[in-house]
Amino acid sequence: MKRIAIISDTHGILREQVIAELDAADCIFHAGDINTPSVADTVQMLGETYMVRGNNDMDWAKDLPASISTTIEGVRFFIVHNRTDVPKRLPQVDVVIYGHSHKYFSEVIDGVLYLNPGSCGKRRFNLEISMCRMTVDAGHFQYEKVIIPHNSPLE
Repeated sequence: MKRIAIISDTHGILREQVIAELDAADCIFHAGDINTPSVADTVQMLGETYMVRGNNDMDWAKDLPASISTTIEGVRFFIVHNRTDVPKRLPQVDVVIYGHSHKYFSEVIDGVLYLNPGSCGKRRFNLEISMCRMTVDAGHFQYEKVIIPHNSPLE
């Protein structure tokens, strides 16, 4: 069994609660818009990390992949920043992880879970700040949304 912390759109911010969630996980998925090398470095220091480049990740992130396919504990993942970049024909995937919209979304479509953890960076568009926890084991998974409290409407 492995615990996965799923984040996206940190935009240069790692809140204490997010760091605690990442530290408690066995591995971390970051679906892009990291924005700074220091956030990328911190996330990578916390454990096994799968990180893709987002539309706001500039020259420093040029070596990050646009997408990643990986299998953990028998669950097949495809990770990308923008859902519009998911190929029409996905090869044998159980879960698609993406970000970009800053809005949490989870829905099973044609037997595949499409999951956007929302944004856990600066609050935008009056949306809540969120991420996901997932447990994978022997080809099965469970997940839950994690709401991150914020201090002000501008944060």
